[in-house]
Amino acid sequence: MLDNLIDKLHNKKYITLETTPGHSPNFQNTIDKIKNLGLDLKVDGFSTTDNPLAKLKYNSILAAIKLQNSLNKPVIATMSMRDRNKLALQSDLLGANEFDIRAILALTGDSAKMSDQPSLKGVFEGNSTLLLDIIKCFNSGIDFAGKPLKEKPKPIYGFSVIDAYAKNPKTIYKKMLKKIEHGTLGIITQPIYDIQTLESLLEMLEKAKQEVNKQSKTQLISGFFPIVKLRTAQFLYSHVPGIDVPTLWLDKLHIASGFGLEEEKKVGFDLSKKLYEKMLDKHNKIHIMTANQFELANDILE
Repeated sequence: MLDNLIDKLHNKKYITLETTPGHSPNFQNTIDKIKNLGLDLKVDGFSTTDNPLAKLKYNSILAAIKLQNSLNKPVIATMSMRDRNKLALQSDLLGANEFDIRAILALTGDSAKMSDQPSLKGVFEGNSTLLLDIIKCFNSGIDFAGKPLKEKPKPIYGFSVIDAYAKNPKTIYKKMLKKIEHGTLGIITQPIYDIQTLESLLEMLEKAKQEVNKQSKTQLISGFFPIVKLRTAQFLYSHVPGIDVPTLWLDKLHIASGFGLEEEKKVGFDLSKKLYEKMLDKHNKIHIMTANQFELANDILE
C-alpha cells in the first residue's frame, strides 16, 4: 500500500490530503466524514498532523494507524521535534513500523510558547534533519547510537516541509540543500498561490539536487490550501511567514465580500479551483490542506 504511494510520488499523479486530529479522544468522526464524502477514493493518501501550534490534539501516529486501517489508504504521520527527545523519537518509529506507518513527515515544530497547555517546555534536541538522520539509521538496521536493532525495520520514508516564499530566495534554497543532504524523499511546500512560485521552487529543487546528489529522488510536493474567505486570505498574508497571497486575490475577495458571504465564497472557490488545476497541470504532486473542511476538499477534487 505505502510502496504504491511512493511509486506514484516518483512516476505518476500524486495527491494527498491533510487531516488534523481533534482535541478529543475520538478520531472516528473524522474518518467517517472522509468516508461519507468518498474522499478516500479521490486521493492517493492522507497525512495526520502532530499537535499543530503546540495545541493539544489526538496523537498523530495513533490517528495514522486508525485512518490507514479504516480506509485502506497509506498515511504520512507527522512527528515534531518539539515534543520528543531522541529516545522517544526512536521508540515511536519502532512501534509505528509494526503497524506499517512508515511514511514520516519530520517537523521541527511550532514554538512551545504558542501552546494551550500551561508552562509547556519544548524538547528541541535538534531540528527536523535529526529525525531524517534517525530514519536513515533505522533503514540501515541500526539505532541512532549505532547499535544493531534485533530486527531490521521495514523501510521508512522521510518527508519534510519548506516555505513557499521568502524575501530572499537563497534562504529557501539553502534549506532545500540541507533536507536533500539528510535524505528527505519528498519536500512539501507551504501553500502556493501562483504558478510562478511553483516554477521557481521546481527550478530550485533541480539545482539543489544537482549540487548535493545527482541521483537524488527527492520530489517537490506543492502545498495547496484553498481560500474562500477574505479574513483567511488577509490572515495568511499578514501573519503567516513563508506564504505569499497575491494582492489580486485580496482585492477580488474584498470586492466580493461587499456582495455578501455567498459571493465571497464563490469568488474564493473559483480562484482556488483554477489555481489547483493549473498546479496539477504544471506539477502533478499536490498536498491538500483544508483545516478539516473536507466538503471543500471534495468540491476541489470533483
